[in-house]
Amino acid sequence: MTTRWLTPEEQRAWRAYVAGYLLLEDAIDRQLQQEAGMPHLYYSILANLSESPERRLRMTDLAESLKITRSRLTYAVTRLEKDALLRREDCRWDKRGSVAVLTEEGMAMLERLAPGHVETVRAGLFDRLTPEQVGQLEEIFTQVVGGFQDDGEALPEELPWRRRSSGCSGSP
Repeated sequence: MTTRWLTPEEQRAWRAYVAGYLLLEDAIDRQLQQEAGMPHLYYSILANLSESPERRLRMTDLAESLKITRSRLTYAVTRLEKDALLRREDCRWDKRGSVAVLTEEGMAMLERLAPGHVETVRAGLFDRLTPEQVGQLEEIFTQVVGGFQDDGEALPEELPWRRRSSGCSGSP
């Protein structure tokens, strides 16, 4: 099999993407660490739960929403649980699974952090783009996400939330 090396244009685009992603993620992490001592992932967990019916999601669904492994989610949820920002409950419809539930304390924390988070995202990304570029960004990454699916069916080996690890995942 012959390696399909990146063209110079593709290499520049790839490097620009990686640099931009890392710088933006670092800015968001720094802002959230300064304001609440939490990484971006923890904020994303709280935000996802806040947007879910009854502020609860099955752990497997939460991992899928965040595009992370179940073991990484379990670690983060355990930390957020210690801080009383969420709690885990047994899944009523699947005895093997569990559900993450946003607590009132977690919602209050999210409401306190949201303005700074949005300002960091806006300043680091959207204030630098034209409305047309925002549309292009959405179109590009919708296409990228679609590339990890086969005719609408997810490829299990490619998706992080379906990967098993040696540790306990907290969900089936």
